[in-house]
Amino acid sequence: MVWTGTWVAERLGVELIGDEELPALLGLALRRNPKRAHLLVSSVLGKHVPQHPSVVYGSGLGLGLRVRELLGAEDAERAVVLGYAETATALGHAVADGLGTAPYLHSTRRPVPGVTTAGGFEESHSHATSHLLLPEDPELLAGKGPLVLVDDEFSTGNTVLNTIRGLHERYPRDRYVVVALVDMRGPADRDRLTGFAAEIGARVDLISLAAGTVGLPDGVLEKGQELVARHETARPPVPAPRSRTGSAPADAPADVPAGPPAPVRVALDWPADVPDGGRHGFTPGHRARLEAALPAMTSALTEALAPAPDHGSADGPRVLVLGFEELMYAPLRLAGALEDAGLDVRYSTTTRSPVLAVDDPGYAIRTRLVFPAHDDPADGPGERYAYNVAGGGFDAVVAVVDSAADTPELHAPDGLLARLAAHIPRVVLAVVPSYTPRPRPRSHPQAATERMAATEAPERSSMLPEPLRGPAFSSYAPEEVGWLLQDLSDVELEAPTEEREEAIQRGGAHYAESLPVEYQPSARYQELFHSALDTSADRIAHAVGIVTETVLAERSGRPVLVSLARAGTPVGVLMRRWARHRHGLDLPHYAVSIVRGRGIDANALRWLAAHHDPADVVFVDGWTGKGAITRELAAALRESEEFAGFDPEIAVLADPGSCVRTYGTREDFLIPSACLNSTVSGLISRTVLRSDLVGPDDFHGAKFYRELAGADVSVAFLDAVEARFDEVADTVDTDVKDLLAGDRTPTWEGWAAVERISEEYGIHDVNLVKPGVGETTRVLLRRVPWKILAKRGAGADLAHVRLLAEQRGVPVEEVDDLPYTCVGLIHPQYTRGATGADGKAVVSR
Repeated sequence: MVWTGTWVAERLGVELIGDEELPALLGLALRRNPKRAHLLVSSVLGKHVPQHPSVVYGSGLGLGLRVRELLGAEDAERAVVLGYAETATALGHAVADGLGTAPYLHSTRRPVPGVTTAGGFEESHSHATSHLLLPEDPELLAGKGPLVLVDDEFSTGNTVLNTIRGLHERYPRDRYVVVALVDMRGPADRDRLTGFAAEIGARVDLISLAAGTVGLPDGVLEKGQELVARHETARPPVPAPRSRTGSAPADAPADVPAGPPAPVRVALDWPADVPDGGRHGFTPGHRARLEAALPAMTSALTEALAPAPDHGSADGPRVLVLGFEELMYAPLRLAGALEDAGLDVRYSTTTRSPVLAVDDPGYAIRTRLVFPAHDDPADGPGERYAYNVAGGGFDAVVAVVDSAADTPELHAPDGLLARLAAHIPRVVLAVVPSYTPRPRPRSHPQAATERMAATEAPERSSMLPEPLRGPAFSSYAPEEVGWLLQDLSDVELEAPTEEREEAIQRGGAHYAESLPVEYQPSARYQELFHSALDTSADRIAHAVGIVTETVLAERSGRPVLVSLARAGTPVGVLMRRWARHRHGLDLPHYAVSIVRGRGIDANALRWLAAHHDPADVVFVDGWTGKGAITRELAAALRESEEFAGFDPEIAVLADPGSCVRTYGTREDFLIPSACLNSTVSGLISRTVLRSDLVGPDDFHGAKFYRELAGADVSVAFLDAVEARFDEVADTVDTDVKDLLAGDRTPTWEGWAAVERISEEYGIHDVNLVKPGVGETTRVLLRRVPWKILAKRGAGADLAHVRLLAEQRGVPVEEVDDLPYTCVGLIHPQYTRGATGADGKAVVSR
């Protein structure tokens, strides 16, 4: 039998090195990726390659039995299993079944209102968005028993390490077991896991079906890129549907042939009290009830699959059960039950990952069906794929989706069902009800506000001080902004940049627990700031006018501006000045702290709710990069009933990442306030959240750098922009009407670009990729930069970036087709001892 990695191996010289079982478990495919063109394709996962359900389920079940044997009966009884979306949701579930008594949870990219987030992380090499952990039982991950983490493969182990680091900080335990189908890490990554386990004082075991590495010859990346480009530009036409023995085209996104048979919808009668998967947790009790319901559901499917007289063979139809992205376990169990009933069944699922298709027996991805997303994904619309389905010789397909994905897009002429009908004679649709945890009692936002005002909010807010104001705290006038912060000016919080970077990346500290040493700009750099301000003040004034007029048009009454300290604060002050200058409105303005990974200051929200109607609050920030803070705010407000009255929408001056609806511009240009730190932000530091300084009834903290008053340009910046308000007023009036009439739906293209860059440059952590001029400047001022990506031809907007890069010895790489003007890359996995104090060397992967 031909190995499904032969095609790639022969052309690129890629080889699998390791256990003899590897070729039976893995094939190779290609994708467009300047840093890693090859893709490992599992033959037993049930994602890209249709496989017997007994093989898919049996692989995970067997791994679970091995985990049980490793842990022993007592620890196995206390274990919890966590799987990764989207590819390992069923694998992790099968491992939990093998353990027998373990509850199961998998990460998800689908936010669910009313469900408290127990954690989350980014999988930077993935096409998925942020991973959320949304257990119905908030105590599911809080036990002391072993945590079993399940993924389909380990290439570096970064995702698992990031997960353990985040969860261990919140739910410490002394034992972890990591499970995968294949372990493809190199020696350095293996040593890193060992060192990490010692660092947190926990035992970390690893179990896999096989282990090895991928041998990559010199020049493989360039050859892979050329190969992908050649095949993507020479796709063959789509042929007519074929028999099970025919050959297949590589790609099948063309118009559906006229007159395919309509799908047959089957009423599964899925048990109402059984979740459709592990998104919110799945217990052994759920499993028992599912087992009891499987025979009846199998009978309904068998009846629907009975072949028409002119279809199928004498041996019965060849059936594909096709799951849907994260929904892998339910269709896998249904496929297994059909197989047990004697049908010839294969199982696979759709995916959001784009892979090159080549119709060759030595290549793992023979065909590709392309169709639009049909579940209203949180990160916006996009293409989805089903691999090795067309040309698979199937007589029937059972498409299993949850009710959230049973949408008009699913049934559209270019939707999944039509794509399947073009290649498979009989299409059966089975819809599993999307499980939503029992909601916490909710009410109208105004009622929630009144309830807060009548009960907890006054009591808690009465213990909180009034906002800090200048000149006692900040160089802004007292009416410009009230800081809902506590003054930590007398506390020593600064640490050298290199020490902070090492501590942050090794999990020893959170970035908000210390402050970087304030950058003191050189005379040349200050000249650049003033030059940039002079040339861009009207551009900034125009953006301030647009975003302020948008807010005033869409908010009745008097908006309350709440800026996210500190980058949002100068913008909030400017918006307040515009409203006063143009409309005579005196808008309240406060600054609050929000911390990535920790959420927004809850006590600040309580104070606001006690003094203003939360429905009037408009959150303000300076700019968007990849949208991490946008997501952070939405998640923080979503998970708390107490703050139901606040709108998570953020108004920003610039939205180059296309992450919000309310913005002044979506261009990525130099905002001079991004050039400096406290000296353009009222002499206030970034905010601090540390348990020994910030108690449960305290605001987050910050420092007032009074000693930098001689270098302060905060008010000068505001005055220079306000001086241009009249010049841009007429243009703003015209442009805001066009903006309000247009489509402002976020596309999240910035997030997609960051994921791609993180993968292409081998960083494997989206938090270390900082897109846009503002974020790149922050990298150069506060972090240990590795390199700067600059859009080829970018001019004056990057003068200060190039100067900072020159001063820090950081290379600037000119890049074509960059969606931002520039992107800053933080040194990945920075440790002074391992990579040198200059932070330039990169650990070989």
